[in-house]
Amino acid sequence: MNIENTKAQMRKGVLEFCILSVLKVKDAYTSEILETLKEAKLLVVEGTVYPLLTRLKNDGLLLYRWEESTSGPPRKYYGLTDEGKEFLNELGSTWTELSDAVNTITNKN
Repeated sequence: MNIENTKAQMRKGVLEFCILSVLKVKDAYTSEILETLKEAKLLVVEGTVYPLLTRLKNDGLLLYRWEESTSGPPRKYYGLTDEGKEFLNELGSTWTELSDAVNTITNKN
């Protein structure tokens, strides 16, 4: 069994939750989202994030706006919709329950 494949699948499983959590703090453009994920040691490439942002937008969880940049082309800033905030709250509850369950099982002697 390939451990790297399993680790990648685990990261993909929480990526949506992490991106929505980043946008809970403030609207951000893709490079900022990627940098925040990288700082948290959740290494993700742009090719993974762009389609996910599009899907979340199409699902009504995100909105975006264009802003002029002083250092290049306009930037697309993403933010949570009200539905996205509710969805994130539900994911947060589910994450807590799942994390507690996994910790209970994996920390048994």
